[in-house]
Amino acid sequence: MFKDKKVIVVMPAYNAAQTLRKTYKEVMEQEIVDLIILVDDASHDDTAEIAKTLPHTKVYVHERNKGYGANQKRCYKMAVEEGGDIVIMVHPDYQYTPKLIPAMASMIGNNLYHCVLGSRILGGYALKGGMPLWKYVSNRFLTFIENILIGAKLSEYHTGYRGFSRELLEQLPIENNSDDFVFDNQILAQILWLGHTIAEVSCPTKYFTEASSINFWRSIKYGLGCLSTALKFRLSKLKFLDSTLFQGPGK
Repeated sequence: MFKDKKVIVVMPAYNAAQTLRKTYKEVMEQEIVDLIILVDDASHDDTAEIAKTLPHTKVYVHERNKGYGANQKRCYKMAVEEGGDIVIMVHPDYQYTPKLIPAMASMIGNNLYHCVLGSRILGGYALKGGMPLWKYVSNRFLTFIENILIGAKLSEYHTGYRGFSRELLEQLPIENNSDDFVFDNQILAQILWLGHTIAEVSCPTKYFTEASSINFWRSIKYGLGCLSTALKFRLSKLKFLDSTLFQGPGK
């Protein structure tokens, strides 16, 4: 709990058996998380079996692999159904430290922001943490273009460490979003479309063998999807396009 607000951590999981217990332990050490919801996207390892042994954890298993976006849709749906007031996504691969959960929860729970991101770029942690140079350059290029088209000033759009208020999650038409990785980008564009400010905190990150990552060709597909989302945002703002991603009057 944070100021009588229920804090739920959601974990979209895929083949995270080697790092799940370590991530879980650090999440619970923060002493404000009421429930963890782990959605397993048809892993080939023991992720779901391990998750079912962890206290204060609710597990949902996809019978077939539906994709990272579909996994998040299920995570947020379950978090709202479980009465979460503050919902924070933490990847169970331990790439992002759960030690920022109290800071992120405080920013949301004190009604300062409806969305907070853990940024790998602020503080220069990306390259220090082992992000491949080509990914770093791609991140900076995409963020630059997206900020121009969307009209925001984020340090990055591509972090997987995010916190949301219940109020915001209930506003977003996330079912219209992709079931693939570009979901991450679409949901941020939708938040900005609704006129909300997105906060960022500097986040250390680690890249290692067990940490999940998408390969080069899927990264290309993701990058093109991000550019497409930003372009749709701008065209919708200019009333040249009616997109299901951006519903209602953009502010």
